[in-house]
Amino acid sequence: MTRRILRTLTQLALLTTLISLFVFLADSRYRVLPTSIHDRLPTHHAGSVVTDITVTFCSSANPFSTCKLPEEAGWRRVEKDLYLGSGWLQSSWVHVKRKSEEELTAGEKVVVGVRVGRLNPGVADGEAWERREGGVWVLRSGRRHDSDSDRAVTAVDVLFGADAVDPRAGWVLSGTPLLVESGRGLQQARLSTRHGRHNVKTEEKTRDAQLRVRKDGTFKVLQISDAHLSTGTGVCRDAIDASGQPSTNCEADVRTLEFLESILDSETPDLVVLSGDQVEGPSSPDTQSTLFKLAAPLIERKLPYAAIFGNHDDESAVSLSRSAQMSILQNLPYSLSQPGPADVDGIGNYVLEILAPGSSQHSALTIYMLDSHGLSPDEKRYKGYDWIKPNQISWFKSTAQSLRKAHAKYSHFHLDMAFIHIPLPEYAEKNLLVKGGEWREGVTAPGFNSHFYDALVEEGVVAVGCGHDHVNDYCALRPSSPSAVSGGEHDHGDQHEKLGPWMCYAGGSGFGGYAGYGGFHRRVRVWEVDVNAGRIGTWTRVECCGNDVHERHNELMVVDGGRVVAPS
Repeated sequence: MTRRILRTLTQLALLTTLISLFVFLADSRYRVLPTSIHDRLPTHHAGSVVTDITVTFCSSANPFSTCKLPEEAGWRRVEKDLYLGSGWLQSSWVHVKRKSEEELTAGEKVVVGVRVGRLNPGVADGEAWERREGGVWVLRSGRRHDSDSDRAVTAVDVLFGADAVDPRAGWVLSGTPLLVESGRGLQQARLSTRHGRHNVKTEEKTRDAQLRVRKDGTFKVLQISDAHLSTGTGVCRDAIDASGQPSTNCEADVRTLEFLESILDSETPDLVVLSGDQVEGPSSPDTQSTLFKLAAPLIERKLPYAAIFGNHDDESAVSLSRSAQMSILQNLPYSLSQPGPADVDGIGNYVLEILAPGSSQHSALTIYMLDSHGLSPDEKRYKGYDWIKPNQISWFKSTAQSLRKAHAKYSHFHLDMAFIHIPLPEYAEKNLLVKGGEWREGVTAPGFNSHFYDALVEEGVVAVGCGHDHVNDYCALRPSSPSAVSGGEHDHGDQHEKLGPWMCYAGGSGFGGYAGYGGFHRRVRVWEVDVNAGRIGTWTRVECCGNDVHERHNELMVVDGGRVVAPS
């Protein structure tokens, strides 16, 4: 009898487990979807205010538990599992209740304060703080004028990591993480809230600022490639100190961002180009938090920046799609990033026009940004990585040709540059003139050559920058070839022997990515354009040394008088 009872109980337990597993797999409540941020409730609703906030906990082992509060009661879930999908059978979610101001009834309360902690904050302005799950305390006011004031909470978000930041204007990130289960490598979840109305005009002004050459005719571009940031502080790979010895006790993102901030302060660029692999996909289960960390020092310094993507940015099942990441970047202050035409392959094919000094409306410098995609779509025939597609090349050529007439009106040298992530096959040719750095590792260019390099030559681009191969930081020049296309505005299309474009690596900047091959220090590339002289110089800045004294490494002149030049 006892054995029969035990067998029955065992069978019931197994059946319950199977039912729970089925629910877990079938119900998207318990999964973090790659596009969750793109599909979730927008963080801002015009004319609406938050009336309550709470946290729910549930387990797929309990069929009666739920992580969704009733929508008919006004609750909406922030679609980010606070365990980031690592809680196995557990999950936890932030819920927000909101109403438009017109729907508020007399005396109905709105949230005017949010805190996180174990202790009751007490009383503020005659109102008592109300306790919610997850250590959340809300202060709510029933005074009508508070719903239309800067006190009212109008948006709620969740960010992750002990080093999380929120660079958005008007947003405040809680210093205390939500009180959910920690340990087992789980990232801290933090509430971020915004008080007051969404200032659309201010945000548009910080996003759409027109780039312009300085009064002295110079324009400086800082190229940051392969930052490989994570959600959380990250784990260092191949980290070394100034003497080349292995570094211990190293947090990857902390060290990467300290390095980048020192360069931003010493170089004071006019534009920052993020040339791909901003994110280390598998270690970034909340891509939004990761991108915010990289954007924050740029926004703090009011530096315009533009991004393209690399193969690692969206490689993982937990990563956001390229389009979702571009949507995040587009809506941040000082970002010039654009998704590009919908009918062209990739996300991030666009043009930046930099105007001449003063009040001139003529373009002095054009920068083309292109998406070089990720892994090869045909691994059997062409191993390795993807390539610039024919419709991208057509878009580039038609765009360049449509701009040529306007560029010809500029009285000085108009110059064209381009940025991609994955190097072109021409970077690997054996007869190149290699200068201004070292060729330390094999070039992992696409196995198929779509001849984008030829299009760059035809349209007069003088330099192209890439990333991807972290420890290569050289510039390379192909032997001269005949061309009927001008390398500078004053050539008027005459037939001549043409050099270029220069092909330059940026070098890896992040400690979350590899950097082997013999004592490689992280680095970035600087491009300085002088439109009066038609000149472009470039150099690298290295993490280990020289940052405080503006030391330039591997300095090289690549363009002079509007033409590509080879060093003597």
